[in-house]
Amino acid sequence: MSISKKNIFKQIQEIKTQAEQQTDQIKNQSDLERFKFEFLTRKSRVNQIMRSLKDLKSQDRKAAGQAANQLKNFLQKKYKQLGKQISFDKNLHIDITAPGCYYQMGHLHLTTQAIREIMKIFEKIGFYRVRYPEVEWDWYAFGALNFPEEHPARDEWETFFIDEQSVHPKLGKRILTPHTSSGQVREMQSGRLPIRMMNISKCPRRQLDVSHLLIHHQFEGLVVDKGINLKHLKGVINYFVKQYFGQARDFRIRPYDFLFTEPSFEVDVSCAACNKRGCKLCKQGWLEIGGCGMVHPKVLKNGGIDPSQYTGFAFGWGVERNKIMQEGINIKDIRLLYQNDLNFLEQF
Repeated sequence: MSISKKNIFKQIQEIKTQAEQQTDQIKNQSDLERFKFEFLTRKSRVNQIMRSLKDLKSQDRKAAGQAANQLKNFLQKKYKQLGKQISFDKNLHIDITAPGCYYQMGHLHLTTQAIREIMKIFEKIGFYRVRYPEVEWDWYAFGALNFPEEHPARDEWETFFIDEQSVHPKLGKRILTPHTSSGQVREMQSGRLPIRMMNISKCPRRQLDVSHLLIHHQFEGLVVDKGINLKHLKGVINYFVKQYFGQARDFRIRPYDFLFTEPSFEVDVSCAACNKRGCKLCKQGWLEIGGCGMVHPKVLKNGGIDPSQYTGFAFGWGVERNKIMQEGINIKDIRLLYQNDLNFLEQF
């Protein structure tokens, strides 16, 4: 059909008549949407007319364009009126008084909970938190802490080396921080005295079993001041155990040999999973939570502190291991913490 002014006006009248006839048939939202699709969308006959106006003779285009616009305005007004009049389907109607949908909420991971709990406990007795690199130099992790060159902890079976070829002339090789003790000398070199440091960080190790993780978190306490002795160390340990594990829990210290403390001890806490009877987790009723001791004079010197004037103690314990031994947790395999099992994690 050739495009002419007469044809345009005929189509406009047909569309208007058809729209008016359909008005009585619109009863619900679905009918209204069909009306919109037929008369007001990009593929509707009205839009086809609007696109065909360019093919009219110039003297006919103005009158046909005005008529097409009047039709479009008529249909839009009719659509709005129908929208107010019809009764919407209940399934499509929004009831603003209805209760909202429940969306599942997450919570802090057990490890994050433990870090915050630990820091809150130590803040009460004057400790402040510091953060040091998780990619460290061999010097701060081992050399400054009195480790000899041939010590097993410095080989690739115990420590993750970043780049064997990248060696600092003074600080040695680049490694992933094997323990938070590497922050001790860094804190001493800051020049802040007295020291009440709490360093919490991730530490990778080549160990994985019911009580060890490949990447675990440690919290490192360091106190340096004049007159610090073993009584202060035992007092801090006792305070933490009672605050974190509960007043009924026991702890013990055993002599040990750490290179950066002298004397040195390991700290055990009574097992909550078996109440000191012995189980898969603890074996003999006690679980080691970490080491401690008086800071070695050589370590103080490496940190720029005079050991004849100052003494100190340090302790480094695993965050996850402490958490699973907390009262009421009762986790017998530390690896469960990072298996991403929501059924397990949602219990806490």
